Amino acid sequence: MTAGLLIALAAACCYELGYVLQAFEARDIDSSQPESGPLLSRLLRRRRWLAGSALALAGAGLQVLALTRAPLTLVQPTLALGLVLLVILARIFLHENAGRLELAGVAAVVAGVAVTALASPPAGDHSSPGKGLAFVLIGLGSVAVLPTVLRGRLADPRPQVLAAAAGDAWAAIALKLLADAAERGAWVVAGAWAIGAGLAGVVALNSEMTALQRIAATRVAPVVLAAQVVVPVVTAALVLGEGWGDTPLNGWLLAASIATVTGGAIALGASRPVAQLRVR
Repeated sequence: MTAGLLIALAAACCYELGYVLQAFEARDIDSSQPESGPLLSRLLRRRRWLAGSALALAGAGLQVLALTRAPLTLVQPTLALGLVLLVILARIFLHENAGRLELAGVAAVVAGVAVTALASPPAGDHSSPGKGLAFVLIGLGSVAVLPTVLRGRLADPRPQVLAAAAGDAWAAIALKLLADAAERGAWVVAGAWAIGAGLAGVVALNSEMTALQRIAATRVAPVVLAAQVVVPVVTAALVLGEGWGDTPLNGWLLAASIATVTGGAIALGASRPVAQLRVR
């Protein structure tokens, strides 16, 4: 369990550092003289953006590894600890001192993850989740692709935010299933879940970038961050075999700790310096 926690923490650092590098490079292109070629092809020629992408991929790999050693109920909230790193980076790069909102968010995330680590249930039994998982993934997938299906007919940008949140949650669940399949040696199944997680991540990224064109990052980030913690954890408890019944206070302590982490993530996502760093 401890190994899984530490690996998840490393994954969180990779994710957030990758986001920052990609965001800085994208903003640098936007403020520079026009260049030929689409944005993505220009970014692919920039070492800093490629380094950020490599860190994000490393984060996904570490997340899968963490899920082989700890339950999703612990790994997913631990990823929120990466936001604490953003508070530090905001001080270094944006020269923004941590205010009350940032300090409260940091305290909530750290305390919540600590309690979650102590009260977390054992990992699921890796048995087939059945129809419950199918309903969850179909529901999340439908929300994630809705803006793409309704392209040109969707004037309100808010569904893009929900699509980004759903896509990220779908990817997190897929990574858990990838880890389970890899532990069983079912490499074809693991590969399928890897492809699914990658596609969901791309859809989520596109929706988030689209939403950020019309909605402030301080309003987009809290929704996406909350979904990244809550949806996979609830799914793990309901359909992936990570029952909370044998945890302290019959699961209520764990529920409180997850809520604390989520509240801290929302507070940090609503912080202007942290949101600026997370804009991709």
